[in-house]
Amino acid sequence: MNKAIGLALLGVGIVLIIWGASATDSFSSDVSRFFTGKPTDKAMWILLGGVAATICGGVLSFRRSLKA
Repeated sequence: MNKAIGLALLGVGIVLIIWGASATDSFSSDVSRFFTGKPTDKAMWILLGGVAATICGGVLSFRRSLKA
């Protein structure tokens, strides 16, 4: 059960990272980067959520079961 949840989180995390990377190249992020030097908060939260989901999914998917 944990392996299935882990694989789902891994997939969602990868999709969020791709979506966040494309959001940092959007027009609104370019405008925000021009004035503040960093992309929009939405793009950063999408990227951070993707990284967190990928890490959690990887840990759940690839760790050994504690049951003997």
